Amino acid sequence: QAQLVESGGGLVQAGGSLRLTCALSGRTYGYYAMGWFRQAPGKEREFVAAVSWRAAIKYYADSVKGRFTISRDAGKDTAYLQMASLKPEDTAVYYCATTPYNNDRTPAAFDHWGQGTQVTVSS
Repeated sequence: QAQLVESGGGLVQAGGSLRLTCALSGRTYGYYAMGWFRQAPGKEREFVAAVSWRAAIKYYADSVKGRFTISRDAGKDTAYLQMASLKPEDTAVYYCATTPYNNDRTPAAFDHWGQGTQVTVSS
């Protein structure tokens, strides 16, 4: 059974940085993309960023483009989300997920999810 574990969340002041890590264990299928979503209280889960299996393709939500960077070692089971210039509106629970598809930003396309890590940005 595949399991995803996120780490690296916390409390940071506006303008600060955090690095989230997502580690996958018990992988049960071959090539997959890894992505990050977030969900703030009272809001729907939204796409943040994703990276393809060999890390050749990366895509971002407009709201984080230029501030967040997703990465992974090609063909490895760990992904990272480097977040810079954080804003209070980035406050949310951040979830890592995997999908066999590239460039699909819908939660329904992702079939394994972590439990999430809280990111809180104070003003």
